[in-house]
Amino acid sequence: MAENNNYLNNKTIFLAGATGSVGSAIIQYIIDNYPSTKIRAAYRKTKPFIEHERIEYIKGDLRLIEDCRKIANGCDCAIMAASHSGGSKVMTSEPWTFLNDNIIMNTQMLEAFFRENVKRVLYIGTSTVYQEFEGYIKENELDFNKEPNSAYFGVGWISRFIEKLCEFWHMKTGMETMMVRASNIFGPYSSFDPSSSYFVPAIIRKAESKMDPFEVWGSPDVTRDVIYSEDFASAITTILSADNLKFEVFNVGSGTKTTVGDVVNYSIKYADYKPSKINYDLSKPTTIKFRALDISKAKKILNWQPKYSTGDGIKKTMDWWIKNKGNWKK
Repeated sequence: MAENNNYLNNKTIFLAGATGSVGSAIIQYIIDNYPSTKIRAAYRKTKPFIEHERIEYIKGDLRLIEDCRKIANGCDCAIMAASHSGGSKVMTSEPWTFLNDNIIMNTQMLEAFFRENVKRVLYIGTSTVYQEFEGYIKENELDFNKEPNSAYFGVGWISRFIEKLCEFWHMKTGMETMMVRASNIFGPYSSFDPSSSYFVPAIIRKAESKMDPFEVWGSPDVTRDVIYSEDFASAITTILSADNLKFEVFNVGSGTKTTVGDVVNYSIKYADYKPSKINYDLSKPTTIKFRALDISKAKKILNWQPKYSTGDGIKKTMDWWIKNKGNWKK
């Protein structure tokens, strides 16, 4: 049991983004592994779907400081998992949708945490903060003198800005702030809506629906770092439990390479399906050919590493989607 990390014993955690895929995974992991920890879960539009006696859901608008303070009141620590996000299609066609809400929400939350005496805060950011690179990258290799990759210019600078806000509040008030640069996260509770889903759940949905010919955006050789959501949630709670840390940033991913072709092959395998033809549409928008996170720092400092392989994660996600597709609205 994760309860051995006793910092979270009898604590109440503020969780923003409670009905998102990442927030849902964190909720489930805490409920399953921390039997004395309570969750104060913030949501705005999507109705909560994980019920438990240790979860208190509060509806509010995190763009408003009053709502942030109301939800944060009485909490010991916080996880900032709220994000207006989407897949490469949205990133390419409507990149401005990522800007204002993410800036305002996170700015208001940080001030509310200070006003409500929340001692420890964890911000879930993204690997889009990094400059253009190929291969693996470490936390200390982020170069603020270089722009994020052009495909991630807006969201990359937003995440850089929020990291600096976390640093500001730590320097000026002593608030303990931890930051995560996340790779592509997938699993149960992901968005499977074709208009907004990331590439892993999008491919899983196509495989389960027996699309034929099987259409895939981009090249099968495009390589990413993808992590199953339960593994990501375990990293988040491990960081939040590490009471010897006061200000730190961690890459959180699988630390392994997964190609689009790998995801296709795993998905059709676990859908028990073999299409007559697979078409990789090279005309569709793609971003960078190969990027992955070096997670050696998390392994060394936190003694954490992922439990599931990409194939295992896709199988578990496929099983969940088959069971829930009839009533899942995201």
